[in-house]
Amino acid sequence: MLALLKKIGQTLYRIWFYILVAVPILIFFPFLLAFTFSERNYPQFFWMARNLWAIPILYGMGCPPQIVRGRHMEKGRSYMLVANHTSMLDIMLMLWISRSPFVFVGKKELVKIPLFGFFYKRVCIMVDREDTRSRTGVYRRAQRRLNQGLSICIFPEGGVPEEHVILDEFKDGAFKMAIAHGIPIVPMTFFDGKKRFPFTFFSGGPGVLRVKVHPFFETQSLTEEDKGKLREQVRGLILMDLQK
Repeated sequence: MLALLKKIGQTLYRIWFYILVAVPILIFFPFLLAFTFSERNYPQFFWMARNLWAIPILYGMGCPPQIVRGRHMEKGRSYMLVANHTSMLDIMLMLWISRSPFVFVGKKELVKIPLFGFFYKRVCIMVDREDTRSRTGVYRRAQRRLNQGLSICIFPEGGVPEEHVILDEFKDGAFKMAIAHGIPIVPMTFFDGKKRFPFTFFSGGPGVLRVKVHPFFETQSLTEEDKGKLREQVRGLILMDLQK
């Protein structure tokens, strides 16, 4: 009986998540849509996504963020934001962390998610990892967004790892891009996503979402040959936290 009640509670918890995701989009749809017509309006779209969507979802799920930050990002400077990825809440958590606008680089498959996918397609940089031309085009689109003063966010595992994997291997893209554009990398450890709202259906529950923002990695003096070493340094930093 207790196991059944637990499954019912977890099912309701998931349904509540999708309600929290959908309702703000439906309420503010005309404004969100208007801000996607021009890239110049993206900061306004970002403000709404952060303050009227992401933050209500995090607190509505009973998952208040708790951050340990060694250094703040400077206003008006572009960064490459990277973190481990285990939960759909990671998107909202990243929006909560950065007050300055950034653009997600992510898989094209997310377009299929109702409502969310509609805006994801319009404001994010989509990549088909199986298509070389698509991967190449990401750098061109990222350069345009960086020129607009925005930052870029990539989850470098390239997806969500298997349940037993603490941290998957990192792809090169985020580090190659950061070096090419000479922007600092901001590594972050997301500790609790797998515990609070994993992709496994009958699991998860309310609680604090802890985040650690690590010291930044500067890239101005690096070349593309350094991307592998940089990638492993950043991954090692995050993995060390997760293994504690």
